[in-house]
Amino acid sequence: MENSKPIINKYRHLLKTVTWRVIGTLDTMTVAWIISGDPLLGLSIGGVEVFSKMLLYYVHERIWYKSNFGIKK
Repeated sequence: MENSKPIINKYRHLLKTVTWRVIGTLDTMTVAWIISGDPLLGLSIGGVEVFSKMLLYYVHERIWYKSNFGIKK
């Protein structure tokens, strides 16, 4: 038996990235608002981090997908 790893479309990783980032950004904005007391500061912080963290998550997801760590064959 060769590689039994399922074939997963890269768009699945991309969609997971976007949906997780929406959840994460809403959390960041809410926490920043609560801590600062300023909703505009929360929006600003969330707006800045949304793109960098989306890229970082996608790269992280692809690295883990290519890894066989913890997968028994």
